[in-house]
Amino acid sequence: MQTTFTEEQLSDPAIRRSNEILRACVHCGFCTATCPTYQVLGDELDSPRGRIYLIKDMLENAREPDEKTVKHIDRCLSCLACMTTCPSGVHYMHLVDHAREYIDQRYKRPFADRALRWMLARILPHPMRFRVALLGAKIGRPFARFMPDARLRAMLEMAPRHVPPVSRNDDPQTFVAGGVRRKRVALMTGCAQKALNTDINDATIRLLTRRGCEVVVAEGAGCCGALTHHMGKTSESHKSAARNIRAWVAEIDGEGLDAIVINTSGCGTTVKDYGHMFRNDPDLSADAARVSALAKDISEVLVDLDNGLPRPVVAAVADGLTVAYHAACSLQHGQQIKTLPKELLKRAGFTVVEPAESHLCCGSAGTYNLMQPVISGQLKERKLRNLEAQKPDIIAAGNIGCMMQIGSAARVPVVHTVELLDWASGGPKPPAINDGNLQNSAIPRLS
Repeated sequence: MQTTFTEEQLSDPAIRRSNEILRACVHCGFCTATCPTYQVLGDELDSPRGRIYLIKDMLENAREPDEKTVKHIDRCLSCLACMTTCPSGVHYMHLVDHAREYIDQRYKRPFADRALRWMLARILPHPMRFRVALLGAKIGRPFARFMPDARLRAMLEMAPRHVPPVSRNDDPQTFVAGGVRRKRVALMTGCAQKALNTDINDATIRLLTRRGCEVVVAEGAGCCGALTHHMGKTSESHKSAARNIRAWVAEIDGEGLDAIVINTSGCGTTVKDYGHMFRNDPDLSADAARVSALAKDISEVLVDLDNGLPRPVVAAVADGLTVAYHAACSLQHGQQIKTLPKELLKRAGFTVVEPAESHLCCGSAGTYNLMQPVISGQLKERKLRNLEAQKPDIIAAGNIGCMMQIGSAARVPVVHTVELLDWASGGPKPPAINDGNLQNSAIPRLS
């Protein structure tokens, strides 16, 4: 794509990067075939190619964002399916992130929109605040249908019926490796996940220590910054990211780390991009790159620990159970990890099936299901039809957002992949699973 940025404009590193991305696009349109919003809405401007034209026009002409441009950029899920499809290697993620930052700095949204975004940015990255909000939402849930705003209704309806107790495993501490220590890793415990589902981190710690890892929850580490980053609130997201970088570098320079383990794939995509996010920061660029290089999804670490050999499993757990694997967009598109979780589940003895249109987003996408509930709801229904068509006993996913989105309407239990792997290797049964909600309840189960 031809661009006409001036030399003065190109002196801005963000514009220079966007120019590189724009010039890589060849207008082929392959991205439209895998774009969820284009599939649902059928509007060229709700496809990556259409949004690229809007972003190019806005940035090149240094113009104030208008309502039309903002609407179509806001509708983007950042699922990054377009990046998997693109034959030219267009790095759409960096481009749309820049556009969102540009919009956030220059566009005055309607009051209700500003208020919602402010509230989400102040609550979701903070586990205790989020817990209080969830308890309030639980009280308000019966009145959701009376809410005039679809986004408020979505917030109440998405609130879980049960808020788990605080897990002390999320506090800064070190978990000793079982047997001979093979690796020393830091576990990112996250933010929203600590309020919504404490079983995931608990299962991850058991899995890693069982395989010879010393697991550190670093002092000062918290939210990865993704939630605010995708709203265009770059200064806020960078503050969160900087805290993580400093916390993990202290461990790297102390006793050392072999990996930074992440079990929420949306966070993983962001942490792996810290090197880019801080590339122009003279104080943090080198440390950010070190952190990104060590960041690994839990599936990458487990496969490496297993060295390609099956681990001992409790056969009666997995035998006869069919698991429908939902590939989170941030894992399959953002990190290009597509086979490892399925391989691990099969190795543990589960029968693994994958739905049709597995490349399409479920509609969660961070805060998307709260800010774009109508489109998100359509994508959720489509994803559920495809998953349940496989007649699974269990649905597994590697991202808390997907689990909440799908689990809000699924007729079978939805659990994290690590919970199943932990169960199959001697850990407790995932709390979401009971004999009554398994399709084939005659199969013996271990509790």
